[in-house]
Amino acid sequence: MTGGRFAAKSVLWTLLPFILALAFTSLILMAVGASPLVAYSYMLQGAFGNAAKIADVFMAWVPLVLCAAGLLFTFTAGLWNIGIEGQMVMGAIATTWVARSLDMPSVVLIPLLLIAGAMGGALWALLAGILRTHGKVHEIFAGLGLNFVAIATTNFLIFGPWKQPGIATMSGTELFRKSAWLPTFGTVSLGPVQLVLVAAAILLAGVALRGTIWGLRLKAIGKNPRAAFILGVETERYMLLAFAVCGALGGLAGSLQAIGLFHRLIPSISSGYGYLAILVCLLAGNRGLWIAPVAFFFAAATKGSLQLPLQMQIDSALGGILQDVLVLLVILMQGVRSRLERPPVEEDRPAGLQPPVGFMET
Repeated sequence: MTGGRFAAKSVLWTLLPFILALAFTSLILMAVGASPLVAYSYMLQGAFGNAAKIADVFMAWVPLVLCAAGLLFTFTAGLWNIGIEGQMVMGAIATTWVARSLDMPSVVLIPLLLIAGAMGGALWALLAGILRTHGKVHEIFAGLGLNFVAIATTNFLIFGPWKQPGIATMSGTELFRKSAWLPTFGTVSLGPVQLVLVAAAILLAGVALRGTIWGLRLKAIGKNPRAAFILGVETERYMLLAFAVCGALGGLAGSLQAIGLFHRLIPSISSGYGYLAILVCLLAGNRGLWIAPVAFFFAAATKGSLQLPLQMQIDSALGGILQDVLVLLVILMQGVRSRLERPPVEEDRPAGLQPPVGFMET
């Protein structure tokens, strides 16, 4: 009976933020004279109306999961890698450079493109890590600064060395040769390579953080870096490794955007998925098993909300409002729950009357 009551209470605390988030966005819709039921219906149609739309949701889901899986490593080590957005962009830039430089069969070229993307993201992340460990620059400021540099580099390359010949445009580079395009399921943009890489990233994060000494040491650094250092953990080295793994997965996401979706480098190649992945991790509570479903919800809300301006003349930012409010409410509910369920503090006892460790009071 007690176990069933505890399970019901846990489910209620889990569902409450979703209910409140839907209620809040419904109030916004009613304030502008729109029907919440109609709006949510259009969002569902926009996300799951046909096979192409479902594939688009998965194409947004893939980079979200990859970036969120990478962020698990840095978050575990107590590092706020806000620079994941720039690492994703640099992965796309490195992939574009290789795609423009090499002319090979797909079976050889595509692995090289993916490796280039992972290396580009990892090196950019290591730069943020070095600024953190050796330059004493907080990773939030280092990451944000490097994000702007990465975006500026993209614009420079598109309008400068990699511009389309005879055209002054910022729409992007020339399309890659077909051998650099990822294979797809029929006519949709989704393909097997993306799904395999997502599964591998989730498995990597799960095994590395829960089943290895390296993962335990990252947790120790995240809990108390000074204590971990005193106990013999090479904190700076492990921080840099966490940055590198996170950046590699972010760069891989950028590579998939370039060769699997756009087939070229465009100014908004990241589509903001790096920043959105941070919210995914916060909503998932840094738990690897929750990354995939939470990212799928975010991807569906993002793609589904694109129908609102077409059908109801409502800005598609409503999907972002729903996501952001949900994250805030989840964090708020966690704090409220911890306070309500906190056991009562016992009255202080005199030092000499403290029970010995392991003593069971009756």
